[in-house]
Amino acid sequence: MSRLALLLLTACLSASAMAADAIKGERKETFGDITVHYNTFNSTFLQPDIAKAAELIRSKNQGVINVSVVKDGKPVIASVTGTIKDLTSNSVALKFRQVTEQGAIYYIAQYPVPQQETRTFEIKVQNGDKINTINFNQELFPGE
Repeated sequence: MSRLALLLLTACLSASAMAADAIKGERKETFGDITVHYNTFNSTFLQPDIAKAAELIRSKNQGVINVSVVKDGKPVIASVTGTIKDLTSNSVALKFRQVTEQGAIYYIAQYPVPQQETRTFEIKVQNGDKINTINFNQELFPGE
């Protein structure tokens, strides 16, 4: 399963070129002593066996968002929720699922990508009693 974590991380890093907003070199936000890494990509970037192991639907019309929370260089458990909105403000709740592997904890969710468009993501990360929010826009493309 560590192969899954490596592939998801690679897909996350390679998908950053698809963003519509000005992206920092790395998609991360720091809130006090925790750092939240995040990225989103089309599920067709995943190899079929990796998608199956992660219980993800591999489809040209499905996106994946991957979030990890780190404190002092080590992964930490958090509560991750979020929404994705289109330009007409129609909102879809993101249902994150925690994946724990050797030395890694991350949260993944899928969402529909029916057509090329820019979407607004709002991700809430709760660690302890603090809730931190990340907002970003990304242009999404159905896969081939």
